[in-house]
Amino acid sequence: MRYLYQQMLTSFIIVMAGFGIVTLAFFKTTTDTVYESTEAQLFGYADSLLSIVENSGGLHKETVAGAERLLKNQGVAFYIFNEDKELTYPNYQEAFTLKLSKDDWEKLENGKNVSIRKEEERKYAFIVIPYVVDGEFLGGIAASEPLSGIEESLTQLKRNFIIAISLSSLGAAALSFIFAKYQVKRINRMRKATHEISEGNFEIQLEDKGKDEFDELSGDFNQMVTNLKASHEEIERQENRRRQFMADAAHEMRTPLTTINGLLEGLEHDMIPEDKKGKSITLMQNETRRLIRLVNENLDYENIRSNQIVLNKQHFNLKDTLDIIGEQLEQKAADSGNIIKLAVDPRLKVYADYDRFIQIVVNIVQNAIQFTKDGEITLSATENDTAVRLEIQDTGIGMNETELKNIWERYYKADPSRKNTKYGESGLGLAIVQQLMTLHGATIEVTSESNQGTTFILQFPKKPSETEKS
Repeated sequence: MRYLYQQMLTSFIIVMAGFGIVTLAFFKTTTDTVYESTEAQLFGYADSLLSIVENSGGLHKETVAGAERLLKNQGVAFYIFNEDKELTYPNYQEAFTLKLSKDDWEKLENGKNVSIRKEEERKYAFIVIPYVVDGEFLGGIAASEPLSGIEESLTQLKRNFIIAISLSSLGAAALSFIFAKYQVKRINRMRKATHEISEGNFEIQLEDKGKDEFDELSGDFNQMVTNLKASHEEIERQENRRRQFMADAAHEMRTPLTTINGLLEGLEHDMIPEDKKGKSITLMQNETRRLIRLVNENLDYENIRSNQIVLNKQHFNLKDTLDIIGEQLEQKAADSGNIIKLAVDPRLKVYADYDRFIQIVVNIVQNAIQFTKDGEITLSATENDTAVRLEIQDTGIGMNETELKNIWERYYKADPSRKNTKYGESGLGLAIVQQLMTLHGATIEVTSESNQGTTFILQFPKKPSETEKS
């Protein structure tokens, strides 16, 4: 069954159930009220007759007959019976058959009024009051009134009520249809939007007025679309990066492979002079090492990014470690006319994986050497209550905003003209640095301006994180 009809049927059933309950309650209450009102009226007539009898000094049939004549238009009739349940007025026995239960008779003897509410007596309202003189129970005075006129009024009332309910039901059905149609329209709008998303349209948004659950669902739908759009863009970006990575990796490998292949062909055809062969072999060795380094760095990057390496963090002396790095890179710096300076408190300790820390700093310093000529590369460190701050500053060519934004991408080179310099790297160094810093739970920031140099700011937490403790 379609949702429209489900909504209509549900609403209609609820409305009809409500109408049914109200109708039954109304009819029962109205009927009971009418009967009770008639019985109360009859009790009043019987009490009045009893008062007349008492004031006239005894029960006279003429008095009762006169009261009946006064109430003739209402069809009220009186019956008098003695303590033995024998009818004394009217005289003809067939006019009335007393039908009082034992309990009702006991009530009369105890001075209580009785009303007959049996089903077979429904066409008449019938009441009995005790007839007591000077404390002596002498029988009872009964009064009855036909209910045919009242029942006709009730029947007409019921008929009118049923007509009203029927008209209300039609109105309820129409309102149910309109309401269900409105809800289905909102669902179809969401269904259409879902179809648009399946077609690749992530710009679609649903109206959210914040009034009901459908609006809340629309809000969640819009958030889902936003997330899907971001995921789709990220997938496209990753795919573009994958293609660029393949192209860059092929380019990086092609250069040394071309060099090696050319030298091998020269040696094969004896085109290289004897005094140049040693240099050619050395060049091939260097290019082979470059290829090995390129492959190793790619593997290292992927292992780091996929959390396949485990850090062995420990506290160690920062200045001693930086001294070792400075000695390793001193000649490289000198070849470009650069000087490496250290400004570190010899008591300062850092909490990190020793080998990976050296890898991080070496990559950054080598990057500084590559883009600095006849300048200075300064390593300084400070500490606060929570972290050790290491700054690596150079006086090189610096970077603009675009270059600064992309330095963490694999194979990105801020100055492509330097990619084939003596100490030019593969373009993976800073990408590895960023992943290692993240793995350490540390932070890295870069500030730079064109022709003003670059500063890398590294902050290592001084204590293990809660995750590491557990």
